[in-house]
Amino acid sequence: MQSLNPPIGLLGGTFDPIHFGHLRTALEIRNALNLAEVYLVPCYQPVHRKLPIATPEQRLAMVSCAVADEPLLKVEDCEIRRQRPSYTIETIEEFRKNKPRTPLCLIMGIDALLSFSSWHRWQDILKQCHLVIAHRPQYQIPHEGVIADLLKKCLTTDVNVIHETLGGHIILHPVTPLEISATDIRKQIATGHTPRYLLPEPVLEYIRNHGVYHITGI
Repeated sequence: MQSLNPPIGLLGGTFDPIHFGHLRTALEIRNALNLAEVYLVPCYQPVHRKLPIATPEQRLAMVSCAVADEPLLKVEDCEIRRQRPSYTIETIEEFRKNKPRTPLCLIMGIDALLSFSSWHRWQDILKQCHLVIAHRPQYQIPHEGVIADLLKKCLTTDVNVIHETLGGHIILHPVTPLEISATDIRKQIATGHTPRYLLPEPVLEYIRNHGVYHITGI
């Protein structure tokens, strides 16, 4: 059997704006699981939450600013290019088409896992990639229901499986609990306070230079 390429990670989100919580999670999981790289995928229009404040173009630009000096983190604009509500399965299928021999690891928070069965074609997502759950201790793993059954079937502690198979497994991985909120960052900006040290300086510069979130004088 032909050997597989090193696995890659995919981390989607609105990134409104991107901050150190997103970036640290991506880098820690990349290092822990020995992924080749992690792609940050800003969505065009989320399906399960309200619309972002910044435009798709602004959020894409902020993510690009955030990862410009980090070779292990990449930005992927496929959901922005599609210009329609963003479904994760479409992104997974695009990556799978372009990288047929590369294991894909979809990185998500445990809060997202708890609602995973409501996602569009969620069974197909798990068939085509692995799920890597950024685990935080304040969230409890369910003991019954669809997600509990899914974990019983697919959960593993063997990191090697994501290097040896294209998909179908779930890994829980603890991450540094940086309690940073994009909502709080926007609120600080709206009230004239600086969000410095909560997000990369190039992102703050972009916000300032382009008037995102109506930033003034910070």
